[in-house]
Amino acid sequence: MAANGVGEKRSAEEDVCGEDAVLSLQEVLEEDEALQDEACAVLAGSDHEKCSYPQGYVKRQALYACNTCTPDKEEPAGICLACTYKCHEGHDLFELYTKRNFRCDCGNRKFKQLECKFFPEKETSNILNTYNANFFGLYCICKRPYPDPEDEVPDEMIQCIVCEDWYHGRHLGTQPPEHVEFQEMVCQACMDRCSFLWAYTSYLAVPGVTKITPAEADAEDIEVDDEPGEDKLQNGVDIKTEKEKMEIPKHPNIKEEKNEPSSPSTSTTSEQKNVKKENSSPVKTETKPGVKCKLQEYKTHLGAVTKTATYWPNNWRSKLCTCKDCMKMYAELEVLFLVDEYDTVQSYENKGKTAEAQERRDPLMTALSSMNRVQQVELICEYNDMKSELTDYLKKFAEEGKVVKAEDIQQFFDDLRSRKRRRVDGMQYYCS
Repeated sequence: MAANGVGEKRSAEEDVCGEDAVLSLQEVLEEDEALQDEACAVLAGSDHEKCSYPQGYVKRQALYACNTCTPDKEEPAGICLACTYKCHEGHDLFELYTKRNFRCDCGNRKFKQLECKFFPEKETSNILNTYNANFFGLYCICKRPYPDPEDEVPDEMIQCIVCEDWYHGRHLGTQPPEHVEFQEMVCQACMDRCSFLWAYTSYLAVPGVTKITPAEADAEDIEVDDEPGEDKLQNGVDIKTEKEKMEIPKHPNIKEEKNEPSSPSTSTTSEQKNVKKENSSPVKTETKPGVKCKLQEYKTHLGAVTKTATYWPNNWRSKLCTCKDCMKMYAELEVLFLVDEYDTVQSYENKGKTAEAQERRDPLMTALSSMNRVQQVELICEYNDMKSELTDYLKKFAEEGKVVKAEDIQQFFDDLRSRKRRRVDGMQYYCS
């Protein structure tokens, strides 16, 4: 901690906090800001005090499912952030991250014994909502929970931007790129449904790693009782025949366009089962007379493709053809959102971060500015201790897949104040 990297004496920070190295104030604030940004990215425009139902089918919002009210084997349902606090307090909830074009279900006919406290008079159902196994806490082609207490294999889960299910990296046919950043992923089933995307893979997609682990290979380690006669064909992927290693074609050298990679996206939205055309945001496109269809041009150079999930860099959607015929095809396939720049999870997250940055105040820096050096160091140490305890406290909720309630946070700080008060009283007694 000495200046110019030469450590000859212990600094004032080490004297106050002990011999362990202490994070600088800048590092502490940057880490705290990163955590806040992550939370804001998920919640974005979600309001914890107002149900989103009056807004209709919200373009993208943070959603939750209630295992208490709509358990497995019953109809799936999704609820907004405000309803988790007001209507489902104390229930077994799990987070779905974000979903596209969804209207809050809280209190409709799917909730037999519960009435929404915000809007009791809701329609019996939201017919344009789409659902998948995520609403029962099951993900990927292996249909396992996350976190999975029986899965000992560490693996990142990635969301398909079309069906919006989450997949284990090892179950995608080709693993995510190890040294190249990508922004979005399209699973194999959605690639087959939107087969026009295969023509773009050689020009736009990021090659994956050719090592694969079929879902059935994990089943040898994770025993799951299958229903009698259950077919192993899930999401259009025959997991019985995916034992062979696959290769994805490398990028040709394309001079006309370059794709700048960006950070990987960990996002979520609902399965693209029945999203209606009228819910897709209007996309304004202008095709100049005489301009050839980019898709048809790419198709003429399309070679053999390997049927796996595909990975895509930042802004790849802007390079999709928007000629009249292609726009008609997108509408028929109900994937007009692919050419909507505001549909991406990255756009959604940036919206949340921007809104938070405008409202954010820095009370810690204000307090520190009025303190001397020793007081500043003591405050930083107390802050680090509190952050460590809070992280351990919240980790239990994450491991159990539970939503953190306001009263949980309140209980933490009540306990913290109680412990601090006992320490102060003990010191006063000892000194006296």
